[in-house]
Amino acid sequence: MEKTLILNAEQIQLILQRLAYQVYETHLNEKKLFIAGVDDIGFQIAKRISEHLEKISSITIQLEKIKINKDAPWEEPLDISFTNKDYKNSSVLIVDDVLNSGKVLMHSTKLFLNTPIKQIKTLVFVDRNHAKYPIKADFVGYSFSNTIQEHVDVDFAKKNNEKVFLV
Repeated sequence: MEKTLILNAEQIQLILQRLAYQVYETHLNEKKLFIAGVDDIGFQIAKRISEHLEKISSITIQLEKIKINKDAPWEEPLDISFTNKDYKNSSVLIVDDVLNSGKVLMHSTKLFLNTPIKQIKTLVFVDRNHAKYPIKADFVGYSFSNTIQEHVDVDFAKKNNEKVFLV
């Protein structure tokens, strides 16, 4: 299967920095920000955004992971590493790697709806513009349209050699 390189490591680093500044700008008056990354790549992106935020701001970051069956999120409960007491009355940022149909972001957002919080924002590294669900990303690293048959592969296996491919 042939892969087409979309973003290289340097471009990814610049996008992560830009996203961190955008998140900081939106949460400028917050003392604490709860960041929930969708396992696996979404969590890696959330971790990298958190690292950048810690360098540029005084916001206290609480980083957590959401484990979800991305193919059928309604079939089994989401496995989470936090309780609603952790994020109650906080601002929440949900992070995922690719926004395709919006299914994963929609189900991840549902986790936070039964607890009083200040706000929920969403961040995706790549937006493919194929949304089927009524959800959008508030922060987008890279946006492009392609065919529904094509697949975007975000590879963050090695920090200085990460790549984004179109398959």
